[in-house]
Amino acid sequence: MRRLSLLLSAVVAILFVAPATAQAAAPFPTSSVTVMASAGDSITRGFDATLFPCLLADCPQYSWATGTSTSVSSHWLRIRGTRSASAVQATNVAKTGAKMLALGGQLGAVPTTAQYVTVLMGANDVCTANEAAMTPTATFRQQFSDALAAFYKTHPSAYVFVASIPNVYQLWATLHTNRSAASAWRTFDICQSMLSTANDEPTRQRVLQREVDFNSALASVCGSVAGGRCLFDNNAVFNYAFQPREVSTVDYFHPSITGQATLAALTWKASYWGS
Repeated sequence: MRRLSLLLSAVVAILFVAPATAQAAAPFPTSSVTVMASAGDSITRGFDATLFPCLLADCPQYSWATGTSTSVSSHWLRIRGTRSASAVQATNVAKTGAKMLALGGQLGAVPTTAQYVTVLMGANDVCTANEAAMTPTATFRQQFSDALAAFYKTHPSAYVFVASIPNVYQLWATLHTNRSAASAWRTFDICQSMLSTANDEPTRQRVLQREVDFNSALASVCGSVAGGRCLFDNNAVFNYAFQPREVSTVDYFHPSITGQATLAALTWKASYWGS
């Protein structure tokens, strides 16, 4: 049954992933980055990455984007590693629990000198108390569009990298038979729109489709930014099947330290400098 569930999730992902907008990223060298920032939610804050010292707490040192831990090899560390002179400043403006509505405010807090900004936002618009509470797709799209438009008015030369939302259906398919995971999801009331044991398969498929629609909106809006200054990851994160070891054993939802390292590698490969 476990193999069947994994197979089904993979098939569903292939069938429902909306094609991402092809983008020609304007190349710029990492040596030109002296200030970077990361916006998003608990994933970018490294929440629950490990039991100690991250129990129900942010651990930004393990962030895939701006983390300082060599165990993760964040974008910040990778950029800094290519520089022979000055260090690269990093600001993490993400906030645990944030939805897309908060992105405008986060981007407004990014230093005006930032040349590179990462965005991973939307999991909390999918992961709600129930299916009905999810953010409408049109609202999600408009919030993202408004946030980017406002950002570029004050940061016209910045480059933005947008990561897709991780596949929560794949998480359910991988771990729903794990008693510890099921207990954590129930105890901490995590992503009940997808992970509640009361959900049936049609409900989970509708939630998955909403996430697919969100990622399609991210791709479309980002792809409309002039000059190649916004790059979507082409669903690299969504399409990746995170393994149990890459998921936190604190809440069985957020990336573990290993998961954050995987996320850093995936997104770096899909970034302006990926190969």
